[in-house]
Amino acid sequence: MDIIDKLPTIKKLIRQLQQVPFLASKNMYKVLAHFLKLDQRKTEQLCAVLKEVKQEVVLCQHCFSWKERAQQCLLCDDSNRDASLICVVETWQDLLVVERTENYRGLYHVLGGVICPLDGIGPNDLTIDSLLHRAATKSVKEVILAMNYTPEGEATAAFIARRLEDKGVLISSLAKGVPIGSNLEFVDRLTIGKAISDRKPF
Repeated sequence: MDIIDKLPTIKKLIRQLQQVPFLASKNMYKVLAHFLKLDQRKTEQLCAVLKEVKQEVVLCQHCFSWKERAQQCLLCDDSNRDASLICVVETWQDLLVVERTENYRGLYHVLGGVICPLDGIGPNDLTIDSLLHRAATKSVKEVILAMNYTPEGEATAAFIARRLEDKGVLISSLAKGVPIGSNLEFVDRLTIGKAISDRKPF
């Protein structure tokens, strides 16, 4: 019998850690050991912050970026941003990558993923309808499709482009300076910035 099987409380924590995406198995026991070594005060602080985050951080119902419940959206309500531009990204992480280039000052729209029939994710599972509604307003002149260059990302971009054809907006995509098959999260900010600057019609 594995030693973990004889430690039922630790086993419960391991089961919770196994449900955390992107936590590699080789790091799981390091994270476990970190939690076990935390003193009671720090453990209580961590649990309190996690509960607070779940209560106070919500999705903006306009752009679907995260925001504080008690605040306006830092992006949508920024009067210094160009409201005629919407940069469409897959995830909030991708939004942060584009924002950190300091090359883009328009608005954003977070899809919440990509169309992937194998995973049971269709257009209705994403925020595409909300994007189409936003694009139909007179203030929007261009929609930048900043999907990752993966088969699913490309298919999602093509689907959205077709749905935008009758909205009277310019549809553009990132320049191919972003390597094919890469995720924006792992591309350096100079490359992302160049791709934004050199965007082209989709």
